[in-house]
Amino acid sequence: MKISDKIRVAVLFGGRSAEHEVSLQSARNVIQYLDPSRFEIVPIGIDKQGDWFLGNDIFTRSLEQNKVPKSLDNDTWFTPEWVGKSVTTTKDQQALSPSLNKQMFDVVFPVVHGTLCEDGTLQGLLELANLPYVGCGVLSSAIGMDKDISKRLAINAGIPVPAYMTIKADQWRANAAHFAALIKDKLSYPVFVKPANTGSSIGVSKAKDEKALFAAIEDAFRFDTKIVVEKSLNNIHELEVAVLESLEPNTDPIISVVGEIKPKGHEFYSYDAKYTDEHGAELLIPAPITNEIKEKARAAAKELFLLLECEGMARVDLFFDKDTQQIYFNEINTLPGFTKISMYPKLMDASGVSYSELLTHLIQLAIKRYQTKSQLIRSYAG
Repeated sequence: MKISDKIRVAVLFGGRSAEHEVSLQSARNVIQYLDPSRFEIVPIGIDKQGDWFLGNDIFTRSLEQNKVPKSLDNDTWFTPEWVGKSVTTTKDQQALSPSLNKQMFDVVFPVVHGTLCEDGTLQGLLELANLPYVGCGVLSSAIGMDKDISKRLAINAGIPVPAYMTIKADQWRANAAHFAALIKDKLSYPVFVKPANTGSSIGVSKAKDEKALFAAIEDAFRFDTKIVVEKSLNNIHELEVAVLESLEPNTDPIISVVGEIKPKGHEFYSYDAKYTDEHGAELLIPAPITNEIKEKARAAAKELFLLLECEGMARVDLFFDKDTQQIYFNEINTLPGFTKISMYPKLMDASGVSYSELLTHLIQLAIKRYQTKSQLIRSYAG
């Protein structure tokens, strides 16, 4: 153990994602609420160009300016190739260099969102670096990020999903009129158009006619090369359930109370409703639905968490159709927003797990998983 006997936690924030600013908000709260008696914090920022930086001063500047300095003569320059290694200052004290003898930190807490962050890309890097990290692994991160693939798996398991179709950019460019006709015939208006691999409702639009559809699809293709066009359900509750892996072996995950999102002044729970309009939505915890529906929603969240091979945590987003009394799977978020007022920590808090306790639990899960995987044999002599 180190001299301080504290676990050194690398809090990773920012990233080359349209959700960069959301990540900064989440990271600020994670750093604030990590138990200082147990953890030593090593902030690592990634700017929108993909440059990595180390240090509290960088973290502060990035929150104020939504960016980090890129000067290589700054002694906080860092590189992902050094993840898993310690760093030391060079003779001129102007830059850092890797030390191969020891790790710089004990566990990574990724507080990042969106593509290249929660889609398995970052998780693969941390696996190669042989570091414990909080949250889902490579497979479930990739599945959870792709709205199309996660829906396919849910359908295969018999979990209801709103009718949808996927379109790739080259298909749309080649025959837009064909797909517009299919959407009108198979789904009917209104529809939601979503990039397949973004979160925070980025690039999501509701289209009520063909003109709006074309505009929505073009906008969604700005963020991804594959989109999902989904039938809009009528008279629904938008439900969210937080799921947390248990520290006890062979034990069901912890399933939170059910919450509901009610947009106010917005047609749906858009990016603006989430982050720019402080009155854009009402978060109802617990959701004002019957106990029977609550239990069905919690059971569906548990089933989806296990079905999609999730680890650590996930927030499961569901629709409850009041007309048919049916619960539908919307999407799963494997690195949900982590601001103090985000739905995931609020749901866990309402279920008896405080924000600080939640952070400690997730770090313990990361270390436990790493210790278990470390026992695997990585070579075979025949």
